[in-house]
Amino acid sequence: MAISPLKAMNGERAVVLIFVLRVLSSLPLALLPHALSLSLLSLFSLVVEIRVDNSPSLFKTRPGASSGIILGAVTLPTVMLSKLIQLSRAVSLQQIEIGELEHMTMQFWAASACSCGVLIFLFIVTWCAANNKNPHFSCSVWDAKFSLSCVILYSAVCCISLATISHTGFNTALKLLWLLCHGFATVKLIQHLLSTFPFCASIGEANLVTSGLVLYFGDMLACTISKVCRLLIPPELVSIRYGIKRSEIGIVIQGVLLGLLIFSAVFKFLIHLWEYFWGANNSESRERKEIWRSLIFLTSLGFIMIAVAPSWMMIVLDFDVHPFIFSEPFKRLSLCIYWLVLIYASVLRFYNISKNSKIERILLRKYYHLLAVLMFLPALIYQPKFLDLAFGAALAVFLVLEIIRVWRIWPLGQLVHQFMSAFTDHRDSDLIIVSHFSLLLGCALPIWMSSGFNDRPLTPFAGILSLGIGDTMASMVGHKYGVLRWSKTGKKTIEGTAAGITSVLAACSVLLPLWASTGYFLTKHWFPIFIAVTTSGLLEAYTTQLDNAFIPLVFYSLLCL
Repeated sequence: MAISPLKAMNGERAVVLIFVLRVLSSLPLALLPHALSLSLLSLFSLVVEIRVDNSPSLFKTRPGASSGIILGAVTLPTVMLSKLIQLSRAVSLQQIEIGELEHMTMQFWAASACSCGVLIFLFIVTWCAANNKNPHFSCSVWDAKFSLSCVILYSAVCCISLATISHTGFNTALKLLWLLCHGFATVKLIQHLLSTFPFCASIGEANLVTSGLVLYFGDMLACTISKVCRLLIPPELVSIRYGIKRSEIGIVIQGVLLGLLIFSAVFKFLIHLWEYFWGANNSESRERKEIWRSLIFLTSLGFIMIAVAPSWMMIVLDFDVHPFIFSEPFKRLSLCIYWLVLIYASVLRFYNISKNSKIERILLRKYYHLLAVLMFLPALIYQPKFLDLAFGAALAVFLVLEIIRVWRIWPLGQLVHQFMSAFTDHRDSDLIIVSHFSLLLGCALPIWMSSGFNDRPLTPFAGILSLGIGDTMASMVGHKYGVLRWSKTGKKTIEGTAAGITSVLAACSVLLPLWASTGYFLTKHWFPIFIAVTTSGLLEAYTTQLDNAFIPLVFYSLLCL
């Protein structure tokens, strides 16, 4: 039995559709196929979410959160589409090459292919559940026909769009195959994520994470294949070009993350190998075995990060010096000292409060949001390039510490676990702690994506404003003064949302000199900024997803317009 759209609509879905409609209303006619594909993706994801939410529990997802399928499916494609709108303005002004626009077009289709693949997988799973004659679940024929129509029409629009940026039919077929690989890889990865880390994420959160990983590492793989082909094949025989000109900092960050990904697999293999040949029959003490595991960990980590990762960096980009050596390091020494002092004082203070105080975890975590503002805002204004690299280094450190915590690597594993557990809440689990990753990436991604052409100077501040200021003020004011709730079952209050929106608008007004220096006049752009702030604020009020991950991306997309 089909469910009427009005009955199926809730606050989170309504805000997501408003977000999508705001982006679609800003599209130029040249991006009409992309608008149609995003519309089809949104409708398809809405149908799938309704089906999944009204079915028995098919996946072991995070308790207390909705499936979040529509939000997880449209967020990344909409971010890429907003960036396409921004780059199309630059092409019309002849400020960038057409190759950058074509590269971002492929990124958009790759992101949408990832989401479409996951949606098809989810629909098939629910359809199979219906065919098993589950008395608690039904899947109407109308849903199946509508979903199939969306997929077919989406595929046709994708083929037509790719044909317009391809020189030959073989080139178009190659790009379609590349997109199919993205969709297949995302489906396999989200299955692995939901089964390996049960109850750690909703479907929408898992979709966003897996799509982002596939998109990021797929771009690295394509860049590597392109460079290797140019090195091995004479240029007079073939000319292969992929993507855009890469910055050294971007390649360093990609190389470090690639090295950590390889390290995780290598370390797991070495541990199994060691236990099979030596550890299983050894009568030595447990402490001595832990020391051996620690030595294997440090040796493999050092080899990959010192030898393997820099080698990949040198292949894909011609560095003038070793990738880990940068000129003029002393100019940034004061900023590093400021960060270290701030981190040491804040972490020590907050950790003691978490152990001895009755302050709720949700409020304690917001102090870290304020810490992010104090750390990142001055660096973004005065040292933006160095901040890009610092974000990559911090993400690498977080990943290493999480590996140490999960594997209980001696002697820091248990200590890291105890420390991190002091700041967890219902959105974290013992298997994996994601809050610090989402806060870091929520602040970093808008800054990384704003590199290159950017005619909207507020976009790099999207994460810092939405998380460090808006989300913090909404939680604190809502917790202390909130009375009117948005829903009967939710905890978010109207007073908190109003405080979050007002605080972000006030912070934007403080950044007026940046607008003036780039010709970004308040009278022309104030209403779009107000819409962006309000929409992201309402999303924070209604969503049960991990807001650190979604709100900065939504806010960034709207600011690009």
